[in-house]
Amino acid sequence: MSTGNSYSDFAYVYDELMDATPYEEWCERICKLIEKYGVSKPERNAKDVLDSEKNLVVDLGCGTGTLTEMLYRKGYDMIGIDNSESMLGIAMDKKAKNGMEILYLCQDMREMELFSTIGTVISVCDSVNYILEEDELLQVFKLVNNYLFPGGIFIFDFNTDYKYREVIGDTTIAENREDCSFIWENYYDEETEINEYDLTIFAKEPDGRFKRFQEVHFQRGYIVETMVELLKKAGMTILEMTDADTEGEVTEVSERICITAKGNKTF
Repeated sequence: MSTGNSYSDFAYVYDELMDATPYEEWCERICKLIEKYGVSKPERNAKDVLDSEKNLVVDLGCGTGTLTEMLYRKGYDMIGIDNSESMLGIAMDKKAKNGMEILYLCQDMREMELFSTIGTVISVCDSVNYILEEDELLQVFKLVNNYLFPGGIFIFDFNTDYKYREVIGDTTIAENREDCSFIWENYYDEETEINEYDLTIFAKEPDGRFKRFQEVHFQRGYIVETMVELLKKAGMTILEMTDADTEGEVTEVSERICITAKGNKTF
């Protein structure tokens, strides 16, 4: 999932390299959370304007639209937002091929601008970790709260400081495939809490030759206390917080955390 100016050339091999991502599990979990806490219903083309708005689901940092399409198939009216034109280009191609009426918008989540309120906002695959400054992340949360329909919810996950510091750390990961390969060099600065990973990718061209390109990505490691404080400042109430990998309680060694928060706006 993309929120910054990264994911340009990488966009064209993103789906292949992310083929082990548990999108189906995330989709089912999101649907259960919406049913449990939210106001959105998997009913497209509602006649009532307010029903139409509250049934809208925004996928913030939608990338190439894989999860967006899954939720569309579940019956939700979907809007996908991403700041990478390359990623959205692939999402649009998939949309046309699969005949799905999904609205894709090229926007920075820090400057999100919508035409109405929406019932649900989701952001998965550590998209919010690309927001490096707390005041900018607070702005994202405020915008989400501003656009949420009364009773609407925000579901998002984030990588923890623990994951970057203790699990990924300063490591190098490499993978070789038939059509593409990559080298991932990771560096974590504990003082700034910024994680840098340098990607070198070799992608097979139609003529059989391999194209080499590089990208640099930066993510911020966050702790639970910071997220709780920022959501509170943004005017939202946390409904549920779980370990995103185990779906159990959050612990000191949780690597990814999923939070469901409720907006506090009323008409």
